[in-house]
Amino acid sequence: MRKQYSAAALLLLGTLASTTAQAQDASRIQAKVVGADNQPELVQFNAAGKASYKASEAAQVLRQQLGLTSDDQLRPARTELDQLGFTHQKFSQYYKGVRVEHADYNVHAKGGAIESISGDFEKIAGLNTTPALNEATALSRALAKVGARKYMWQDPAEEAGLKQQENDQAATYLPKGELVIVRDRRISADNAPLVLAWKFNVYAQQPVSRAYIYIDARTGKVVLQDNIIKHVAATGSFATKYSGTVSSATETATGGYRLRELTRGLGIETYNARKGNSYTTAVDFIDADNSWTEYNNANFDNAALDAHWGAQSTYDYFKNVHARNSYNNAGAKIKSYVHFDDTPGDGVGFENAYWNGSVMTYGDGASRFDPLTSLDVAAHEIGHAVCSSTANLTYANESGALNEGFSDIWGACVEYYKAPTKATWLIGEDIDKVRPSLRSMSNPNAEGQPDTYKGTSWAPTSTAPSNANDQGGVHTNSGVLNHWFYILSVGKAGTNDIGSAYSVTGIGIDAAAKIAYRTESVYLTASSNYAAARTYSIQSATDLYGAGSAQVTAVTNAWYAVGVGAAAGGTTPPPTGTPTYCTSKGTSQAYEWIDLVNLGTINRTSAKDAGYYNGTALSTSIAAGSSQTIRFSAAFTSTAYTENWKIYIDYNKNGLFTDAGELVVSGSSASAATLSGTFTVPTTARTGATRLRVILSDNAATTSCNTYSYGETEDYTVNITGGAAIAGGTYSLTGGDSMPLGNELARGLEVYPNPATDAVRLVLPGNAEATSVVLTDVRGVRIAGATYSNGTLNISGLAKGMYTLSVSDGQKVFHQRFVKQ
Repeated sequence: MRKQYSAAALLLLGTLASTTAQAQDASRIQAKVVGADNQPELVQFNAAGKASYKASEAAQVLRQQLGLTSDDQLRPARTELDQLGFTHQKFSQYYKGVRVEHADYNVHAKGGAIESISGDFEKIAGLNTTPALNEATALSRALAKVGARKYMWQDPAEEAGLKQQENDQAATYLPKGELVIVRDRRISADNAPLVLAWKFNVYAQQPVSRAYIYIDARTGKVVLQDNIIKHVAATGSFATKYSGTVSSATETATGGYRLRELTRGLGIETYNARKGNSYTTAVDFIDADNSWTEYNNANFDNAALDAHWGAQSTYDYFKNVHARNSYNNAGAKIKSYVHFDDTPGDGVGFENAYWNGSVMTYGDGASRFDPLTSLDVAAHEIGHAVCSSTANLTYANESGALNEGFSDIWGACVEYYKAPTKATWLIGEDIDKVRPSLRSMSNPNAEGQPDTYKGTSWAPTSTAPSNANDQGGVHTNSGVLNHWFYILSVGKAGTNDIGSAYSVTGIGIDAAAKIAYRTESVYLTASSNYAAARTYSIQSATDLYGAGSAQVTAVTNAWYAVGVGAAAGGTTPPPTGTPTYCTSKGTSQAYEWIDLVNLGTINRTSAKDAGYYNGTALSTSIAAGSSQTIRFSAAFTSTAYTENWKIYIDYNKNGLFTDAGELVVSGSSASAATLSGTFTVPTTARTGATRLRVILSDNAATTSCNTYSYGETEDYTVNITGGAAIAGGTYSLTGGDSMPLGNELARGLEVYPNPATDAVRLVLPGNAEATSVVLTDVRGVRIAGATYSNGTLNISGLAKGMYTLSVSDGQKVFHQRFVKQ
């Protein structure tokens, strides 16, 4: 029976709003990006004052912006809250009650106000939703397409294993048909017609495959195959085969210890498929003393140690770096099966590794590959699971290339995170016996991939995707996304295949990964292409680092470098050489300024410096690996306001302060006394002169690249000795009445925009409700001419000038200043 939805749970479409309403709506739009189908992919709104939309108005916004009719519905799918405080409402499109496959739309809000909407909406009119073909006939057509010798539901042991795994006695691999609306990919890759289709999840055992098969519900033709098992391009303290001796969690068992553990989510488990193709008959690897040193044998059992450690490492990376709890963000168990063979007994090893939609599967390799359990391959495949739980990019043509590319990105990131001495920018270098690697992110052409959109080695996407053409070149055209990420991380200058000269300053792999993760997990939808990836990565960089930031510029220029879109400002970025640092300056020093900076031989006391002081002629030497103490203080005209201190060192000398560990001191204090911060210089910091930046600002949101309202920035030079490249550091803030790093900033009041004209939004820690809001002017006189409601303070009636807010959450009072323009 089809699930029924109440009126409250549906976003039912109405007719277009009146001309007056449209004019009012248009005044709220800051920017709009329209796709090739003339439908909006991204709409940004004014998020403050009278022009803002409330998050509760999502239905109205979607109806107006997408021009919904009475046949269209957008049904709520899920709501997520990210680390930036954004709430993302996810909606799935339906037409006359039938799911429109791969069409999803998202509403992004912060502080109760909608900031943007994004996604893919299909404009449909007059489509017949009554099938001419019944489910059974359609399934027979789907099975004829797959043509397997044996299917999973025909294996009683696998069926029993699924019931146990799902804890559901009704669970079965037997495909159940679902009516959907999908594009007929037999016609062309672009602008294919929408058809009513039966959708089946078909899992074959011999030969192994798993895919969503779509059968036209009127003609019985196969219109799309979306592979669930994604191949690694026709592939796929432990004494590991590929990563040396590592530490990895295990579990006690009869006879010793086994490759299982329960400390990460619902667990990490690794099994021995014993060169068979059955998951249910797999067994545990057992070691008597938990010192797994005897597994380097002719059977390559030590490859299982790589798989187990790889799964744990990938879990740790997503949890510690992106706050994601396993691939589904709900702690899902990660199960890996090693020594898998799709055709047991044929004497040929299985040269593949894949995520089958539920578990990890690794072959032992043959002529091309060694066992396919290397760290980057494990992270790549689990990356597919992350994608299926986020953007769910369709595995064909450009969306499929993005799917593969993001998995390569996570392979590189996890390898850099856990094994930085490995070749970060090569994929599969540990397992490939014939080539230097399976793919190269730094030089895609070396392995037959394009480094430019539709450039050299680009695989055609105009024909219907199939296994014969690698689903429209998904493993080939992913090179463009790979190279974009490489350029964004480390920088590059040159001329691409379409004749565009470029020069990009890298922002470091950590910042690039944050942008890539937000792009995939927040903005991309199933049918996204390269143009959409560019739009949404720029938006992600804006969310994370601010409009006009060095990161936004780098993202834009990296896309230009690989042939997607224009460079920042519409021109070729300037050539690079000696690092040019971004501007950081306080607009006013009427109330506070930096009066002391002391690190080693740098010891400067000063009066006001007009918002910025270039002290790079002053320098001191600091040794890689050493612990350092920096002292600093603020001067105040009268009242000692709470001020925010941020101190950066450009350890990798790339002209940015956004790489891991480069924010060496951060915290806040309302004291004029001398404060101190301690930090450890990374042992891998680059030797030589680099920039030290000290920022004092009244605004906690101030970053390394800002022109902010009140305070000062001072730059100095530090000479690093005995170093090489970048790594992280430890740091803390002590002194006066300040608190350790993390406490004070985590407890701060956010006030934005600042300066403001009509309204400011107030966000308390933990999104707590404000119980009182008091506004005073520079004289300390209480002002009654502003009203506060739903997180927004209306200041349209105030005179221009500076004001102080005192906001209470019922337990603590927070103070912050802002400027009315």
